[in-house]
Amino acid sequence: MNKKRILIAGLLLAMFSVVGTGLVAFTHQQTKERIAANEREALLRSLTALVPESTIDNDIVSDRTTVNSRELLGGEAVDVYLGRKSGEPVAAVFASVVPDGYSGPIKLLVAVRVDGTLGGVRVVSHKETPGLGDKVEERRTDWVYSFNDKSLDNPDISRWKVKRDGGIFDQFAGATITPRSIVNAVKNTLIYFRDQGGPLFSAKAKPQEKKNG
Repeated sequence: MNKKRILIAGLLLAMFSVVGTGLVAFTHQQTKERIAANEREALLRSLTALVPESTIDNDIVSDRTTVNSRELLGGEAVDVYLGRKSGEPVAAVFASVVPDGYSGPIKLLVAVRVDGTLGGVRVVSHKETPGLGDKVEERRTDWVYSFNDKSLDNPDISRWKVKRDGGIFDQFAGATITPRSIVNAVKNTLIYFRDQGGPLFSAKAKPQEKKNG
């Protein structure tokens, strides 16, 4: 009798497991395209906040290449999104990484116009201390806008530091490491673009990776 009950319970558990797995797979199949579309739309909004849609006519999300420069861009494989108009280069948006944030790596988007000036910088993700290091977020302060239109000549490259170190960029009370690291990362991205930016626009675009599928 006990063996029969155990067998029935086992069969019921197996049945529920199969049904549950099937429901998860079905839900995933039904939503993955929508999730991918939402992610693409969010990325497009982030990119066009730095490279206005009025200045380009290509699909900047799909016009992507990957570069390798841990020293200057913080990662071995950094995505670069390319904006063009009538086929001519307009700007490159680097998904640079700040390797030495106070609480870990910080991900950025750094837009560099073809003339070497900055279209803007945004902090994409970080683990900095709430109330201190997180002031680099645009929803917290306007600090990140201080990069707008800057270049390696404006200010002079020797002034690409926080004010405490003799530069022109503000630091935060009690949180100097985070802005110092970001200023250095943005400067290094500009250096990469100055030295190696030209070939980016002739590289063959890579298709956007499919996610969640």
